[in-house]
Amino acid sequence: MNWLLINYLTKMYYPYFIAYMAAGFVISLVVFFWALNHGQFKDQQRARFIPLKSDLDSRPVKVSRFFRIETVALFTMLCLILASSMAAVIFALHKALQ
Repeated sequence: MNWLLINYLTKMYYPYFIAYMAAGFVISLVVFFWALNHGQFKDQQRARFIPLKSDLDSRPVKVSRFFRIETVALFTMLCLILASSMAAVIFALHKALQ
């Protein structure tokens, strides 16, 4: 590849990269404010001792059907997000090479 083509490819990739980063930032803010509004950060006194707690005496937890469905749904969402990111990069490269 010559330098002109590499320069053209990098210029074409920036809008997709910026959109990808902006979407990640917005999702992060939504998750943070959800956690803040639902009291995830309220009990800091108890939270500092959680790593020191011994869980050796607890029994194994039985996995519920809901947990299995939730795990499959989250894994499916992860695969769809990765596939859409890969499709955006391939599309940008395809348009740049035309």
